[in-house]
Amino acid sequence: MQRSLAKNLCHHLVRHQRRVPTPQNPCDVFINHRGIDTKKNVAGLIYDDLMRMKLRPFLDNKSMKPGDKLFDKIDSAIMNCKLGIAVFSPRYCESYFCLHELSLIMESKKRVIPIFVDVKPSELRVTNGVCPPREVERFSWALQEAKYTVGLTFDTVHGDWSEFVKNASDAVIKNLLELEREWPVQNGKTSRML
Repeated sequence: MQRSLAKNLCHHLVRHQRRVPTPQNPCDVFINHRGIDTKKNVAGLIYDDLMRMKLRPFLDNKSMKPGDKLFDKIDSAIMNCKLGIAVFSPRYCESYFCLHELSLIMESKKRVIPIFVDVKPSELRVTNGVCPPREVERFSWALQEAKYTVGLTFDTVHGDWSEFVKNASDAVIKNLLELEREWPVQNGKTSRML
């Protein structure tokens, strides 16, 4: 059932929008992740599965080209996306960029799907030295918000990779469909995907 809904949503998106995210045609899903931990496995597999479904995910190494301004491109993608995925991993909180992206997603009130890979939510905390002191409160708040959002967990050693990618993609589709239904009600307009 979920896959047929996904197929219908994807066909709708493809008919009305180009696949490549641009400022006029934003990404559907922004994938926030720690590259060293998850770019070539969890984040990359989710990106590939969403692309196969004809959605427009944003993953930095796949969606950016040489010459792009890092903060401009990433911040714009976050502000214009419909949904965020935060892939938490053991070294996630050691990255200023990860925490900055997460903060921007949370501050812009985007719906987010947390994915906890080889880490428990209680193990995630902003550490000293990762960010300027003025950012500690902002980053800690965003991290707390994400930790208290229902998400997915995955153990890379014992988990079923194909089942995990299917579950993550299904969660994205379900959330995009819910956002699609909420858009006209919240804004007193017709659907933004029509």
